[in-house]
Amino acid sequence: MRKIAVVNQKGGVGKTTSVANLGACLAELDRKVLAVDMDPQANLSVHYGVELERGEPSVYTYLSGETNARKALVSTEVDGLFLLPSTIDLAGLEVELSNEEDRELLLRRKLNPLEKYCDYILIDCPPSLGMLTLNALCAAKEAFIPLQTEFFALQGVGRLMETVRLVSSGPNPDLQISGLIPCMFDVRTSLAVDVLEEIKDHFGDKVFDTVVRNNIRVAEAPGYGKPITLYEKNCYGTEDYRSLAREVVAMEDGREHIAAADDAAPPLPEREGAED
Repeated sequence: MRKIAVVNQKGGVGKTTSVANLGACLAELDRKVLAVDMDPQANLSVHYGVELERGEPSVYTYLSGETNARKALVSTEVDGLFLLPSTIDLAGLEVELSNEEDRELLLRRKLNPLEKYCDYILIDCPPSLGMLTLNALCAAKEAFIPLQTEFFALQGVGRLMETVRLVSSGPNPDLQISGLIPCMFDVRTSLAVDVLEEIKDHFGDKVFDTVVRNNIRVAEAPGYGKPITLYEKNCYGTEDYRSLAREVVAMEDGREHIAAADDAAPPLPEREGAED
């Protein structure tokens, strides 16, 4: 079971898009996936067609103990993919936790009972390095960092990696940065090629072989409340995220960042849903 926080304190870098579409593609490979929306803006939830009002069962009510997992979890249109959705209520959690002991470990404690039902837990972090992101990093064992192949791609990444180092040297020694996802690659520009090379030079084998290209269908899909696999089965975006999913699955066998064949993921037995 792999718990992965997808994190970057910059907004608009493809973080939520990567969680939504990678989750769908992993489910296509017969993995059981739980996507956790830890952003009060709830963009991941909207991407899956889930729009909740304040007070409805959500990741906030689950973390605060108001509801159990069965009430908070939502089935998506993709078989094997479930969502722990967010609402704006989540924005108040940081204040509510201010006087709590071990407040950075709340998400870890609440996800522990769900681990046995999942092959992957993907956590979509907010575009900041506050308490919600810290909870995600303390709950995960891996961090994926989406990076735009644009001029300012590496700006702020040093601070993010320092945060990961602090977490791994303190409350979560299991945490490691296991992958960087080059996103929004513009095949028409030499700048994108140059930035991609700079990213690879800087981070080496941590960079995924798969490069997610700019694609209008990927940009349109959230407006229809669907991952790219359901919105448009035959486009660059679907091809790229399926390739990324195969590469992520290949890591299960210790083959880091080597693009895998289409048959990389054998079917898994069905599992019953969570009770609590």
